[in-house]
Amino acid sequence: MPSDPNPPVLLLGPLLRHVDPVSATVWVETDRACDVDVLGRRSRTFCVGGHHYALVLVEDLEPGTTTPYEVRLDGTKVWPPERSAFPPSRIRTPGDSGEFRVAFGSCRYATPGTAEASAHIPPDALDCYATRIAGQPEDHWPDALVLLGDQVYADELTPPTRRWLSLRRGEDAPPEAQVADFEEYTRLYAESWSDPHVRWLLSTVPSSMIFDDHEMIDDWNTSAAWRREVTAQPWWADRISGGLVSYWVYQHLGNLSPQELADNKTWQAIQGLPDGSDDAEPMLREMAERADTEPASIRWSFVRHWGEARLIMIDSRAGRVLDEQRRRMVDDDEFAWIEGAMQRAAAEGVQHLILGTSLPWLLPHAIHQLERWNETLNVRHEGAWRGRLAEKVRQAADLEHWAAFGDSFERLGRALTSLARGEHGPAPASALVLSGDVHHAYAAELVRPGDLTTRVHQLTVSPLHNQAPHPIRVGFRIGWSRWAKRFTMGLARLARATPSELEWDKQAGPFFGNQIGELVLAGREARFQLSVTEIGQDGLRQVLDMPLTGA
Repeated sequence: MPSDPNPPVLLLGPLLRHVDPVSATVWVETDRACDVDVLGRRSRTFCVGGHHYALVLVEDLEPGTTTPYEVRLDGTKVWPPERSAFPPSRIRTPGDSGEFRVAFGSCRYATPGTAEASAHIPPDALDCYATRIAGQPEDHWPDALVLLGDQVYADELTPPTRRWLSLRRGEDAPPEAQVADFEEYTRLYAESWSDPHVRWLLSTVPSSMIFDDHEMIDDWNTSAAWRREVTAQPWWADRISGGLVSYWVYQHLGNLSPQELADNKTWQAIQGLPDGSDDAEPMLREMAERADTEPASIRWSFVRHWGEARLIMIDSRAGRVLDEQRRRMVDDDEFAWIEGAMQRAAAEGVQHLILGTSLPWLLPHAIHQLERWNETLNVRHEGAWRGRLAEKVRQAADLEHWAAFGDSFERLGRALTSLARGEHGPAPASALVLSGDVHHAYAAELVRPGDLTTRVHQLTVSPLHNQAPHPIRVGFRIGWSRWAKRFTMGLARLARATPSELEWDKQAGPFFGNQIGELVLAGREARFQLSVTEIGQDGLRQVLDMPLTGA
């Protein structure tokens, strides 16, 4: 049978997503409807807004094995490329007793080739990381990649994307232009994930992802006042639906396990469409609109099982309760789900509990106190001039981390300390909160209460590819200083903010530049390694190797 003279084209991917000891999912985007084959497992593409995607479930793998794979579209091999500087893509299933390595970070602004030179952004840490591990033996490769938000920037566009928007819209896109709908979001992912280094990395290392504000818009869901203002804008409906639909397609779908896919009504409805060319966008747009107005209608949080480690990824953006008198980072039902997942991990003897949340739980002390001060003023003076002024400060200074949701901050602290005391099973060796967002890296450890068996750490790594302007660097250095802590504690007491029962110390940092973190887990031992790039520097430079367990 003659080959197709115009075979389907692989536009993006493959992305290796959920991997367990016996199965894996592989995500792709193609230029047309077709059959996608990975290791003999086939899936028909589905269509969203004229774009074509597939998620292939590869089953019957062996635990603790390595399996190179190819991608075929309608029988034609399209991956790996014929000539590549990188090793063949492969699926590595957990199951051996060696160390488990988790790479993590957040905030990746486009790619080095598309960013403006005048921005003076250091080398892309994810690109440099791909180059580093490609030259290492496979047993040094990470077993998982955790991306903690701002995988794309909908509100900060590169010059090539602005030119693309100008052609699409028929008018010049100004420097402050932002994407408007699903079609324009697809451009952001194409720009970011076409990078050959990152494309290979994502094809080989299983990835887990969660959004942050820039995937939708800066300050997304900061407060009820912010939300009232933005939802009144005529462009908001298309923007949020486009953002959430694209997130569901490009990121969330691959976060789900095979069992979760089988139970997911939206995914099953798409699978049940009579033909792969039928467009699922109306269905997904309805899902997105409901998710925006009724956050409890969908759970973006998820769990990853990694043998002796467990990742619980927390949505700290879309599920917020913004009523000023009962602000919550997530609603009570979802928090109960998070606590239940933590308690099950302890009961099952997990050695390392890992919480992923795009926003840091433990901040520099002065910033924490400012957020507590600000929330107290907003709650006490809601509707009055003091409240309106406090709201302006909140939005201008981005005071919207866990500390600005005081009830949720303390509840997460209670959940972690309860676990660390062994109240739900054997106390794990470590409890680690991984975060990004704040454009610098640091490590902090909970030191009060002092009766914990488990060591509890906040590990923050950001950005992968962006920069921290000089005023931000100065601000975060000051934020960790003792005098700033005392001053802001005085402000918080003056406002009669409820003091926390928790205390933490900075163990390392702050570090600036583009950066990527690694957890190295072996039995009950855990280490945090941090590597950084700077302008004028060739590749990554390790700046930290810190034990997280032991005395």
